[in-house]
Amino acid sequence: MLFTVIRNAQHMEFWQLLLILFGYVVLILVMLPVHELAHAFVANKLGDDTARWHGRLTANPFAHLDLWGTLMLFVFGFGYARPVPVNPRNFRNPKRDMALVALAGPVSNLLMAAISLLLYRVVLSITSSAAVVTVAWLVLVWTFASVNIGLAVFNLLPIPPLDGSRIFGAILPARMAFAMDRYAGQIRILLFVLIATGALSTPLSFLSDKIGNLLCMICGLPALF
Repeated sequence: MLFTVIRNAQHMEFWQLLLILFGYVVLILVMLPVHELAHAFVANKLGDDTARWHGRLTANPFAHLDLWGTLMLFVFGFGYARPVPVNPRNFRNPKRDMALVALAGPVSNLLMAAISLLLYRVVLSITSSAAVVTVAWLVLVWTFASVNIGLAVFNLLPIPPLDGSRIFGAILPARMAFAMDRYAGQIRILLFVLIATGALSTPLSFLSDKIGNLLCMICGLPALF
């Protein structure tokens, strides 16, 4: 994402560039903690208090942020935080409940994106002003929605340590789920290579745009992605 902003900087006003960069800092301090808090909250509700005992049932960003995952989010638009510790032995139905805990993170991002788009619609409905403050607010809200959608899509990939691996692990046969866990290290390296080379950018952007425009339709907005 940072590369895209820098590449398009010549087409932006200076204040727009600063606003987008500021927006990403705010996003990182809000979005990732809420994502991880959602995991911890659902796990706690389902009977596992491991995350709570490790101080992860909090919106404090410094309890959740991972250095490399944060840098990836800032540079590429896709990243991750420190995984919330979960003990599936504390669940009544370990496979199902692990999948629900994993799903909570991406769902929280989509909810934040939907709220952002609703705010976008509210601003458009109450003003037609082209004032810098109005445009700045719309840019910030759209950026928040866009990155939340991108994070949700990225985390649904069935690749360890992403949430999708836990969701698909509950669906796949035990033998395939075991193989996924066994080769998690090699799969993680492949993930970093795919991200660094940009191989994932096109399919993830395509999916993010489709989901973004679907949320726009639900919120009564024209396609913005």
